[in-house]
This record gives sequence, C-alpha cells and structure tokens, in this order.
Amino acid sequence: MSKILIVDDEPYIRLLLEQVLETLEDGGVEIITANNGESALEIIAAETPQLVFLDVMMPKINGFDVCDQVKHAMGLQEVYIILLTAKGQEFDRQRGIEVGADQYMTKPFNPDEVLAKARSVLGIEGP
Repeated sequence: MSKILIVDDEPYIRLLLEQVLETLEDGGVEIITANNGESALEIIAAETPQLVFLDVMMPKINGFDVCDQVKHAMGLQEVYIILLTAKGQEFDRQRGIEVGADQYMTKPFNPDEVLAKARSVLGIEGP
C-alpha cells in the first residue's frame, strides 16, 4: 500500500490536501497527517511514506530541517518530498534543493497540480 504524508501546522491546509488526494484512497493509497515537524519525523521513520507534502514554516522543527534529516541523516532518498510554502523567493528554493527536496510548490497551490503530481510520483494512472 502506498502512503502519502501531509505535514502542515494549518488545519485547513491539511484538510484541503486530504480532500484533493482522497480519490487516491480508492486505489489503495493511505493518507496520513501530521501538524508539526517533530511528528512528521516520527511518522516517516515508522511508516516510510512514498510521498510527503511538507510545509516549510512550522513549530518545533521546520520543513527544511525535516527534509534534511529525512534525506541525509536518515538516508531515505526514496521518500519523495514536496516542500509547500508561501515563501517563493529564490533563496528559499535554493535552500529546499540543498536539503534534498524533490520539488518545491508555493502556496496557494493548484489542487489539480497536487493531484497530478501525487499520481505521477505513485505511478497511478489518471482518470
């Protein structure tokens, strides 16, 4: 079973992403959520999701540090991480690349683009 982890400290963003991705649950995809970086690291270590939508600005541990720990300290290169952030400056994009993010999406995001990317990463055919 494929797993997607949604990590954001804003409840409405988590809910929106869950609603966008819920159609994938019919294809056997499990959706997991976390509201901070600390919880995200625990879930990633325990569940090893194939795809993580990761907010950058969060309490406890920010998304850059979570991504860096997953990709470098934990060595989980196979976990596809998409950083989601309102910070769209080039400096922030560069930092995302440095910590090992596979993709960088700015908020507000396009729900169709999120779903298409999830399908692509998980190898699920579209409708």
